Amino acid sequence: MSDDRAGQKARPVAVGPPRRRMSRTERAREARLERRNNRRRRAVRALGAVLLAMVGVASVFLWSKFWHARGPVTDFTGEGGQQVLIEVHEGDFTTAIAEAMLEAGVIANVGTFLDTAQGNAAIAAIQPGFYRLRAELPAATAVQELTDPKNRVGKLVIPEGRQLDDITDMKTNRVTPGLFTLIAEASCLDLNGDRTCLKAADLRRAAELETPEALSVPDWAVGPVVKMGHDHRRIEGLITAGTWNVDPTAPAATVLAKLISQSATELDRSDLPGTAERLGMTPYQLLVVASLVQREALPHDFAKVARVIDNRLGAPQRLEFDSTVNYPLDRQEVATTDADRAKVTPWNTYASEGLPATPICSPGSDALHAAENPDPGDWLYFVTIDKDGTTLFTHNYQQHLNNIELALDNGVLDSSR
Repeated sequence: MSDDRAGQKARPVAVGPPRRRMSRTERAREARLERRNNRRRRAVRALGAVLLAMVGVASVFLWSKFWHARGPVTDFTGEGGQQVLIEVHEGDFTTAIAEAMLEAGVIANVGTFLDTAQGNAAIAAIQPGFYRLRAELPAATAVQELTDPKNRVGKLVIPEGRQLDDITDMKTNRVTPGLFTLIAEASCLDLNGDRTCLKAADLRRAAELETPEALSVPDWAVGPVVKMGHDHRRIEGLITAGTWNVDPTAPAATVLAKLISQSATELDRSDLPGTAERLGMTPYQLLVVASLVQREALPHDFAKVARVIDNRLGAPQRLEFDSTVNYPLDRQEVATTDADRAKVTPWNTYASEGLPATPICSPGSDALHAAENPDPGDWLYFVTIDKDGTTLFTHNYQQHLNNIELALDNGVLDSSR
């Protein structure tokens, strides 16, 4: 920079005329005007919001009138359409059932169905399960179809003492269906002209190949189940006797898992784990004992048989139950042979000490109760001596041999082989 510019200062650039200083009166007047303008702007915005809300309400009202005018929203008419499947869950009230029917397209309106069903004892008594109904039914027809027993599907009844596999009576050739067959039959569904069923072989394969976790095996049974490898009988006894519901649309593994899970819940509810602990057993061992009780006696002798099991295990003495010899055989009879009794299997209590590797059937609640509460007594032996089921119990082996002679004389232990 040259010397003659060094002493010069930059001058400010003018941007407009200088502001006039307002008096206090003028400032107050401007503030009042600003507040008045703000109030007007707020009022305009509020009025706009009200108008928008009114437009929205009017739109909903007009759409509702249009919808009600164009379709049957309170009830269907006619004979219905395609068949659909609904599920009634445990604890569902009529409203929940109606909502399931509405979702499936069976009824047009929950309120109309509830009005029609009011006071209907059959509706109030509807059981959990799966029901096949037609879509688009008038409420009155929907009530009739829901309460018609033939429209319930997937109902499974497991009698006490059944095992997984079918068995044939060696004398009469009568076949007793096992759980796999009963489940397969319960899964059959006729829907819109198509019939579908699970196969017993598919259920057996799922029992063999699925992991215990996939089959919902309870924690207290996982060890024994794993020990049996891929033998399908590893899940024996884990599906208890009773009435269950099978989803006709589910695959084999899912069906088994649900039945095992529900059975485990029932066993927990009956305090099987707690009772087993008090008896110095595992829940699985107690379930095995209950299955032996179920297959070895009639209900009035269950608690005595449970005591014999307890006494023999405590002796220790082999159980030597013919039911455990018969269990893996597809053809069975009361009288087992020397060859049968000598054959070592995971279940044969003639050939091995202690309890069989798995339960030998699905025990009922009476057998479970007896296993948990054996009668007091010193019995070590018992035998059924007539076809009426009379069973004699004794502590004395010679007396037991005499009782066996009575059974032979009465034809109870006759063999067809």
